[in-house]
Amino acid sequence: MASSTNSAHEAATGVFPPFDPSTFGSQLLWLALTFAALYILMSKVALPRIGEILEVRRDRIEGDLAEAERLKQKTDQAIKSYEAELADAKQKAHNIAEETRDSIRADLEKKRAKVEADLAKKMAAAENDIRETKEAAMGHVEEIASDTALAIVTNIVGRTAQKATKDAVAKVVKG
Repeated sequence: MASSTNSAHEAATGVFPPFDPSTFGSQLLWLALTFAALYILMSKVALPRIGEILEVRRDRIEGDLAEAERLKQKTDQAIKSYEAELADAKQKAHNIAEETRDSIRADLEKKRAKVEADLAKKMAAAENDIRETKEAAMGHVEEIASDTALAIVTNIVGRTAQKATKDAVAKVVKG
């Protein structure tokens, strides 16, 4: 019955229970007890766990940053090594190309010298053949001229004076 009188009393006053001045004392006591319990619970259980989580995260972040820095230095070192090896390879390729170019030039010079020597020999042989042919032809000029003169004189005069024709041609050729 007491509960029905309380509800009737509350309904009669029409005030929301937390705002009822007659219950302020008990509300303040329960507020203080709840706040103390939550404070102790938070300070002894929740906040240390949160602190540990934050500490673990901070350590992990610091470790990740240290690892990232180490990897960055390793990458920088690898890049420098790569660039040095690339420059070395370029220099070696340039040297090989230069050696090949020099070798080809030397080979071409040898071949050119050989061809020029062969051409010089052929030219000398051709000049010698021309000179010999000229000398042979010049040696036969006197004979050809006397035969031609003899034929002409024979046609004109009708008789052959072979010795006189040869002497006259020899005299003209010698000058």
